[in-house]
Amino acid sequence: MAVNRMFRTCPASGLVFHEPAEKLMRWNAVAAVVSLLIGGLLAIGVVLTRWQAVHLLPPDMFYQFLTAHGINMLIFWIIFFEIAVLYFAGSTLLKARLATPRMAWAAFWLMIVGALVNNYSVFRGDSSVMFTSYAPMGAHPTFYLGLILFAVGALIACFVFFGTLVVARAERTYRHSVPLVTFGAITAAIIAVFTIAAGAIILIPTFLWSMGWVAYIDSLMYKTVWWAFGHSSQQINVAAHVSVWYAIAAIVFGAKPMSEKVSRTAFLLYILFLQLASAHHLLTDPGLTSNWKIFNTSYAMYLAVLASMVHGLTVPGAIEVAQRKKGYTQGLFEWLRKAPWGNPVFSAMFISLIGFGFLGGISGVMMGTEQLNLIIHNTIYVPGHFHATVVVGTTLAFMGLTYFLIPVLFRRELAFPTLAKYQPYVFGLGMSAVSLFLMGAGTLGVPRRHWDIGFAGIPFPHEFPGAAWLMMALAGITGLIAIVGGGMYLLITVWSVFLGKRIATPGFQHVRARDGVAAPAPVHAPAGQPVGVAITGHGSAGMIAPGTFVLAMVFLVSFVLYYFINWKYLATVWPLK
Repeated sequence: MAVNRMFRTCPASGLVFHEPAEKLMRWNAVAAVVSLLIGGLLAIGVVLTRWQAVHLLPPDMFYQFLTAHGINMLIFWIIFFEIAVLYFAGSTLLKARLATPRMAWAAFWLMIVGALVNNYSVFRGDSSVMFTSYAPMGAHPTFYLGLILFAVGALIACFVFFGTLVVARAERTYRHSVPLVTFGAITAAIIAVFTIAAGAIILIPTFLWSMGWVAYIDSLMYKTVWWAFGHSSQQINVAAHVSVWYAIAAIVFGAKPMSEKVSRTAFLLYILFLQLASAHHLLTDPGLTSNWKIFNTSYAMYLAVLASMVHGLTVPGAIEVAQRKKGYTQGLFEWLRKAPWGNPVFSAMFISLIGFGFLGGISGVMMGTEQLNLIIHNTIYVPGHFHATVVVGTTLAFMGLTYFLIPVLFRRELAFPTLAKYQPYVFGLGMSAVSLFLMGAGTLGVPRRHWDIGFAGIPFPHEFPGAAWLMMALAGITGLIAIVGGGMYLLITVWSVFLGKRIATPGFQHVRARDGVAAPAPVHAPAGQPVGVAITGHGSAGMIAPGTFVLAMVFLVSFVLYYFINWKYLATVWPLK
């Protein structure tokens, strides 16, 4: 006897939501926003301390704030949101019922408990080991236990996502291959399984060590295995936010990929090579062979970079093709000038794409070069780089998707629409400036982890150039601007979800499980945006995006110049005689 399932068809977008999946998406998204709020509040203390003229917090509180900020932002906020994206890509885009909702709820509560336990450990005052938590620097056992519980919950959620794909295939809820956005989510989930496995390999014995049950943790072994977890977790982000780029291009413009085969191949390259980027954290370690370092920072890395460059070309290229079909054909850039820059869904995505490519991408390739890594390793250049990738790239893309999901998923009108119009610019441009100034200060040698660049009280003081002090001050000012932008997002999101005007939608439709999904409702997409069709469509176009090609050439020239400048800088600080 078939069991009834409940589905809802969104009248504005045509998307079909399975009730258990819809609830889980909401709860994971809410948990993500709460984590972002905690991390954002802690960021105020971090920013005002690294700004040397203010220097707000004493060292013990600074490292406590920095630890909690890093983990809440880089792990809890990002992964909670990514789980919501997985359920959206697996259930909603495939019009399928979510596999094993009870297991999905168990995963969610494991993640919640893990996040609470880890935060408790940090705020109790004896686990200020920062995001990396390098052994033999030890934390309270609950620090590691919280991360392990969270990781197990995330792993279960990934398997629920894979199970949903099996259900969709068995019940034939889609034709041919899965949509490109779902394919990107599959990429993120596969990388997540590898990442969580690496985390278990190192965090479980470290937990046992913190309990006194294991006598010794080799520091080099810890660092090598940990970065297979720590950096690969950011590669989940890359696959996820690139998928969001494709989704938003379809949502706003009805754009189809220029070539789905090429885009899918680029995602496949992520699975095979992207995690190897973690090598750039290990290039100064003596225990790893030169052969390993050279392979990971040259041949293997080039293939991962190629994948990102493909996405960086095809996403704006697809937008340009869609815009030109609508008549915006004057010159190279009318399609871009006439884009809906007042729509926060689009503006957040496009600033994310540009910031990730020009700031995060170019600096990441530079850091991944063995010789150049020596001049910026463990300087504040590294936080500058990952604020460009994880914050400007991933977080801003997720913010743009949120503005689409509030009316579609939460069925609420977007509060403060004028504020939402400007929020991506305040946050995105502010954080881009933070990244630039931190990378500039790091190039001048400002350390990554030391709370006081004045080195007060030491017998042999070191003086940084005046430009380094100026850049750290500018990073502090622009950091506060970015925090204001993050606060705008939180205000808009929380007010909309909990206090916003409810949007009337048709009730859930009861459908037999073996039938898979509800009967599709007529689509009334705003501004001619056929969301349900565009996301799942297949497109193929030649090089009919000249404006995008010019932008790609600008990127290439910027990359070559910056690469040359850093080699020149290396030659001045380490002359060969």
